[in-house]
Amino acid sequence: MSKALALLEFESVATGVLAVDRMLKKSPVALLRCGTIHPGRYLALVGGTVAATNEAHAEGAALGRETACLVDEVLLPDPHPSLPPALVGEHNEPVGDTLGILEVSTSPAVLRVVDAVLKRVPVQLCQLRLADDLGGRALAVLDGELTDVQDAVEIANACIGPCGEMLGASIMARLDETLRKVIGESTHFSKCRNWTPDGAEILED
Repeated sequence: MSKALALLEFESVATGVLAVDRMLKKSPVALLRCGTIHPGRYLALVGGTVAATNEAHAEGAALGRETACLVDEVLLPDPHPSLPPALVGEHNEPVGDTLGILEVSTSPAVLRVVDAVLKRVPVQLCQLRLADDLGGRALAVLDGELTDVQDAVEIANACIGPCGEMLGASIMARLDETLRKVIGESTHFSKCRNWTPDGAEILED
């Protein structure tokens, strides 16, 4: 597992690819993921030792600022253990009483706030989505006790950073059990199967 993570979002795909090339030539980091995202931007995630990741991050961010193409960036020298598996698509079914949804304007910003939240309050990260199928936005799903989820939203708003924006935050106490199962599987519309609890009215042919 990487000891540090860096995520950079570029306005230009061409600049983003060039930045990844320079980052990999500059420092021995692992290229964890990179590619185009909505709406025509480029996202690069690297990890490794703190020193190597810091050096790669600095190289990529410098190019982004030089070309005025850097949308946002984050360097996490000691990421919370829940982040690496979430970044490769793993997710957890909500088990707490309350669900919290954070909708953020950039992917680096959502990593920044989620890392801060997980280190300060006992909530679970259920799902993390970066940009794709979200029009460039990022999404985090958290669950826990009501007061903890409320604290998590407050911390997220305080840690958003100058380049990010909190686009929406919802807190759902006593989460509906059908919705709990749906969220546990996915937040994608296309992946949601039909859930018909007992007594529910359904469309007739």
